[in-house]
Amino acid sequence: MSVVSLSDLKDYVKIGSSTGDDNILTDCIERAQKQIESACHMEFETSTSVRYYKADAIKTLPQGSQWHPSDQTGASGVTMLILDKPLLSITTLTNGDSTGTVITSTGYWLEPRNDPPYRAIRLRSGKSWQFDDDGEVSVDAPWGFSTTVPADIQQATLRQATYLYRQRDASIFGVTATPELGTIQVKFGMPDDVVEILRSGGYLNSFRVI
Repeated sequence: MSVVSLSDLKDYVKIGSSTGDDNILTDCIERAQKQIESACHMEFETSTSVRYYKADAIKTLPQGSQWHPSDQTGASGVTMLILDKPLLSITTLTNGDSTGTVITSTGYWLEPRNDPPYRAIRLRSGKSWQFDDDGEVSVDAPWGFSTTVPADIQQATLRQATYLYRQRDASIFGVTATPELGTIQVKFGMPDDVVEILRSGGYLNSFRVI
């Protein structure tokens, strides 16, 4: 399943019922979606799966960071499990000990607290991450940006897919258009309006911890 459908793109580029370019258009949709997700460092389709994390996914963030305000007393840092994909909620969280202890929802917070999708898990007081020999924390959850793909992301994907599709009609790439001579301007990368959609929607400022 893709962010936009083949019929959506065919309507957008005014192809109608013709099926001659269906394979090309489908490829353009897939490429456009991957390019946008790469630029935003997130996936916009929701999928449910179990993901596994070893001890190196645990990070201690310094006091004064956005997750550990400088006026907070107590420990010198906040320890969190940094996720490699955006998270919508948790079905089951299992610690990395040999017995596979389940950590219930009363034992953790999802971060950032008020701004899903979530990118980290912080344990509450009295809880700790445990990694016995070859142990891994497992997270069974729906992953993605949101349960419904945002309308502006669908629009950006349509625009990017159209841009990729139209590249085949350009004899010269990255040149200034000369409409009276029939020259088609096609730049490498993303059109400015696609970048603006992503920027204005806040998608280019996705949360990452290195």
